[in-house]
Amino acid sequence: MPLDDAPLLRALAGTRPETTPVWFMRQAGRSLPEYRDLRVGTRMLDACLTPDLAAEITLQPVRRHGVDAGIFFSDIVVPLRLAGVEVEIEPGRGPVFADPVRTAADVARITAIDPASLDTTQIEEAVRLVVAELGDRTPLIGFAGAPFTLAAYLVEGGPSKEHLRARAMMHTDPESWNRLAGWLARVSQTFLAAQRAAGASAVQLFDSWAGSLSPADYRTFVAPHSAAAVEGIGAPVIHFGVGTGPFLADMRLGGRADAVGVDWRLPLDEAAALLGRDVTVQGNIDPALLTAPWAVLEAHVRDVLQRGTAARAHILNLGHGVPPETDPAVLTRIVELVHAVRAEPVGAL
Repeated sequence: MPLDDAPLLRALAGTRPETTPVWFMRQAGRSLPEYRDLRVGTRMLDACLTPDLAAEITLQPVRRHGVDAGIFFSDIVVPLRLAGVEVEIEPGRGPVFADPVRTAADVARITAIDPASLDTTQIEEAVRLVVAELGDRTPLIGFAGAPFTLAAYLVEGGPSKEHLRARAMMHTDPESWNRLAGWLARVSQTFLAAQRAAGASAVQLFDSWAGSLSPADYRTFVAPHSAAAVEGIGAPVIHFGVGTGPFLADMRLGGRADAVGVDWRLPLDEAAALLGRDVTVQGNIDPALLTAPWAVLEAHVRDVLQRGTAARAHILNLGHGVPPETDPAVLTRIVELVHAVRAEPVGAL
């Protein structure tokens, strides 16, 4: 099967394949015992920047679950580390920055770094290793964080629930905000372009914290920068954010997104009505149900598949990432179920 005929790529192009393609966010790592064994003694960012290790972690869930795509194993702060920004990932907390970016002077300091100067050699090598093993049957999805989520970490200095400082900067110093977000868009674009050049067939832009924004703030201060991050990538684009139901249509980024990921909060048929018939939907199994009895989970998966028929095409995924306590056998069983269900025509709900 030529790679162009892979179900994921057909769905991204707007053609509904015979079976719905399925992959899982955070499928690489966390819940897999082979990942935990491999990571012993290795810090997260070191794993991301060691090509053979990053490649092996990317491939583990493809081998185990039989999913229809690999997602490149990385972290959203990796391109910032490549840019020389001092950041560490603290276990149980997340990315922590030594020097938060909170003033106009801070913004001037960090944006003086040329995004084109990022050394992506290790990333490209890892992608080539993955693509070589996946061959012409399974596409690889490239990965990058969206400008707002990256900015939220930078401005707050680490994880935050409400991102008050980041949201305040938008209004109190919009010039600095746009300068920072614009720079981050170029950083993400450089990171995605490197993965694409090395063989990734599609890319996904993650905006984990966009749900903390009002629709007006998203449209004014965020969407233009996210659109810039995927401009000219030359591959199908999936755009995903958590809690973005109030401005879901804006996640299309003016038509630059070929698919929009939907979290667990909004039924896919309602999402498709908001998004329109000319975009693919991705999602949206509730991760909380991965620990439910199989009869409950199976009914939920079948419901998600049915609701996904309201869109031009559907990529089955979770409404967020795989929780670390998930039994890997459950994910494999979901893949087997999805592949056994023949896709229904558009509007079958």
